[in-house]
Amino acid sequence: MSSKIRVGIIGTGSWARYGHIPALQSLQDFEVVALAGRNKEKVEKYATQFGIGHAYGSPEELLANPDIDLAVVLAPTPEHGRLAKAVIAAGKDVYSEWPLSTTTAESEEILALAREKGVKHIVGLQRRFSPSSRYWHDLVRQGTVGKIRAVRMSVGVDAFGEVMPEFAKWALDAANFTEVLSIYGGHFHDMLFHGIGFPEKLMAVSVNQFPVTTIAETGEKVPYSSPNEVMVIGTLAGGGLFSVQLEGGQKHRTGLQIDITGTEGVLRITNARGFENKDDNAIAVMRNGVETFENLPVPAEYASLPVSHLDASSQDVAYLYAAYARDKATGSNKATTFDDALRQHQLIDQITASSAQFFS
Repeated sequence: MSSKIRVGIIGTGSWARYGHIPALQSLQDFEVVALAGRNKEKVEKYATQFGIGHAYGSPEELLANPDIDLAVVLAPTPEHGRLAKAVIAAGKDVYSEWPLSTTTAESEEILALAREKGVKHIVGLQRRFSPSSRYWHDLVRQGTVGKIRAVRMSVGVDAFGEVMPEFAKWALDAANFTEVLSIYGGHFHDMLFHGIGFPEKLMAVSVNQFPVTTIAETGEKVPYSSPNEVMVIGTLAGGGLFSVQLEGGQKHRTGLQIDITGTEGVLRITNARGFENKDDNAIAVMRNGVETFENLPVPAEYASLPVSHLDASSQDVAYLYAAYARDKATGSNKATTFDDALRQHQLIDQITASSAQFFS
């Protein structure tokens, strides 16, 4: 039997090819043995490109392969729930891209099924695993800023704007749960609140500023109802306040900015991009009476994997896979799981309910 964790990937879109396959192939604990997708010819092309032994035209064929230990669900969001259940039924460990499903109720069901079957489960909330995130999380725990007074996070991206490509048209249906709040909110909220603690109370407002989207290739006008501007404020344990702004459809991308102010200092985390980041987030600190920010390089021990040739977004995925491998080998519990996914679903429900009350 192979000592490596043998991986089958369901879905061969750009995120699989840009993020997951390169990340897995850089890690000695893993071997990607199979790909599956709806277009068999395309799957075979990518299997040849990446040197992967099996190419299947359906998830069912992949899941029937007894030599797969971990099945990774990278299909479009509406398929996540169904495919995660199929992986669990096959008795294999399951990695689902975030969101776990399109509803909180279905995600609760999937988590219960995984627990009942006894399979390990991972959700693709990988931003907390970047070297920069793990470092600033440690700085907060070590008291670098003292007691937290306020946290402000802004995330700005060009996605979900007035014009969208034909291949993403399916995301315009609100029932598919693929929007600024679900996608970028889920990823960045997990990274932020893992470092500062989850909200105790919150209030939110979300609006749609582009109620009609144009399909770039055809000029078709499609009604769009999901929010592309979201603001959340609330309280943290210990009395600190937080605010989050998520903005989609930016013509001039603002990327990521986080300020964490405390009784002893300030941390600032920034990145010019919100996704497909070439470089990891930058960290700066201001404390001890100094009135300007000083850049704070991430110590080498946080960059512990041989993935420096990959873009930072792909490296984050590699660090999540490495956490899962350690969990499997040692019994630890560091990887993000379906429990974390459910927590994000519930947080999004709170934000949505609060915004609905604001406009009632």
